[in-house]
Amino acid sequence: MIDKLALIYMEDKKILAARSRGRDTYYIPGGKREPGESDEEALVREIYEEISMSLDPSLLSFYGEFHAQAHGQPEGVLVRLRCYTTSERGEVKAAAEIDEASWLGYADRSSVSLAAQLLFDDLHAKGLLA
Repeated sequence: MIDKLALIYMEDKKILAARSRGRDTYYIPGGKREPGESDEEALVREIYEEISMSLDPSLLSFYGEFHAQAHGQPEGVLVRLRCYTTSERGEVKAAAEIDEASWLGYADRSSVSLAAQLLFDDLHAKGLLA
């Protein structure tokens, strides 16, 4: 199981997604925790590394967890995507291995990873993603 953290960052009923260099699939910004890191510590670090945005860990709220086949991995390798929201707003700027950060709607569902598709379905069902 691949353990990943993700930030649900929404504007105008669209969600921020990132595409890594050399990839054709979008992911929800975030990443893997390093040894000893809490979810919040890892997410703050990963978000700064990927989209140059500083987060206050005390403003992160757990949203939910989604499990799916890991994109680009052998059949049977699963990813656990632990998702958080924040009330913070800031400038988004692609950094490190991120080629592009884009605002996606539900119509873009097929361009995201399988775990992100489950998140899209959940947000859409709740009227949060148009």
